[in-house]
Amino acid sequence: MINKVILVGNVGLDPEVRALDSGVKVARLRLATTERYQDRQTNEMKELTEWHTVTLWRGLADVVDKYVHKGSQLYVEGSLRTREWTDKDNQKRYTTEIVATDMKLLGRRSDAQPQPGVAQDYAQPSYSQTVAPQTPQASQAPQAQPTPQPQPVYQQPAPTPVVPQNDADDLPF
Repeated sequence: MINKVILVGNVGLDPEVRALDSGVKVARLRLATTERYQDRQTNEMKELTEWHTVTLWRGLADVVDKYVHKGSQLYVEGSLRTREWTDKDNQKRYTTEIVATDMKLLGRRSDAQPQPGVAQDYAQPSYSQTVAPQTPQASQAPQAQPTPQPQPVYQQPAPTPVVPQNDADDLPF
């Protein structure tokens, strides 16, 4: 069975970051993805924007707390989770969200803040962590043992291919 979600979008509001009683950090953000298509009847371009709730735990929540704000462009990988909860009127409610396991800060290089000890030739940082399945009750309960924080993974960009500008015989197709 596979439950995998990949999103690239923009953060709509400043993320909500909090710490549980156990000290574990959790961040929640709203990510907008936009699909552009051409309406065949009117021949005009239209946009369809979807809003996604993304939950990030522990080390990813720390990164969100430090570097992510309204308007940030993110690449997020994770899985869909549906939680059940009871509202103030004692009605059962359901929420579907993405629990992130990987996040990359995107955008122009000039938007990224330099990080100490990291060469500026590297690509935007990538952050990953393994997330164990959690029930809503378990995610609220204090944990007996602290979990080690994942370290950021920095990846070097792939070399940019050189495409000849003037010779049509050298095109790659």
